[in-house]
Amino acid sequence: MQGEAASDRTVLKITGEDREHFLQGLVTNDVRGIDGRLVYAALLTPQGKYLADFFLTGHGDAILVDVETGLAEALIRRLSMYKLRAKVAIEPAGLHVLRGLGEPPADALPDPRDPALGWRAYAAEPGREGTTDWDAIRVAHCIPETGIELIPDETYILEAGFDRLHGVDFRKGCYVGQEVTARMKHKTELKKGLATVRIKGAAPVGTPILAGDKPAGVLFSQSGGQAIAYLRFDRTAGPMHAGAAILTLDDG
Repeated sequence: MQGEAASDRTVLKITGEDREHFLQGLVTNDVRGIDGRLVYAALLTPQGKYLADFFLTGHGDAILVDVETGLAEALIRRLSMYKLRAKVAIEPAGLHVLRGLGEPPADALPDPRDPALGWRAYAAEPGREGTTDWDAIRVAHCIPETGIELIPDETYILEAGFDRLHGVDFRKGCYVGQEVTARMKHKTELKKGLATVRIKGAAPVGTPILAGDKPAGVLFSQSGGQAIAYLRFDRTAGPMHAGAAILTLDDG
């Protein structure tokens, strides 16, 4: 299979007759009838804060979990904590993540976050070394990355755009952190969140953003004169600064 290796990803598998019901009560998206489709979802704390994001798909008698490698062990521990008497087992799948743009292979699935991200597939053999500038695509479409814009125990997924990225289902019923997420959706107007900005210059990820002398947010991924920033929306009307870099809100 042709495709670029996503070498920073680990594939887990969840087996057992309760696997779909088990995940349905935990994650932010609807996983019913998951065979033949790729679902983007997250696991939250009971207080509604992000712990991990991942892709889910049916694979024979298992559900595959495609997660950033640095979060894999913690995710296994957290899912095991919730297992109780559910008839499920969680273990490494021994598969590699491939991704690409253009015509997909027969067993690939479209990345559900945005069409610009192409497709993903799971194979026994690793893919070729990649040449695609995935960060440039992410920044242009304001797509957060695990461990950069998505920070465990800190990020709220609606501020990170999970509704736009098809990563949360507001009709599926209860899951861990659902009450806080639903309240943010239906009862409040978001005053902070991720947005694309134009940037002149550069600054390290995590640099505070100032509007005049007032805190306005935090700078994250940067590429091609654009960046992803976490912003206070009431302080974005004029130029902002992150270190020596000058930022303006990208209204396009």
